[in-house]
Amino acid sequence: MGTPESFVGPINLGNSSEFTIRELAELVIELTNSGSKFVYEPLPPDDPQQRKPDISLAKSELNWTPVTPLRDGLVRIIAYFDQLISKGVSESQ
Repeated sequence: MGTPESFVGPINLGNSSEFTIRELAELVIELTNSGSKFVYEPLPPDDPQQRKPDISLAKSELNWTPVTPLRDGLVRIIAYFDQLISKGVSESQ
């Protein structure tokens, strides 16, 4: 990844925009025209209350910052998997 051999990761490559898992799920359902419904389960005791990743290491070590907005990235990845499905390619191949 362009780091010196002495560097040991991991490096978080997330997006520093804050959103809830529900908001993410709602967006995926919207973009895929899914009929999926939410099922709520109790949270595990160690569930993080905030999921905003710290990408400072990616910025400093890789000179990397995200440039693709979440919605745009989801549209692209959904199109990619739609294409795979239409060709009959399975994930295991």
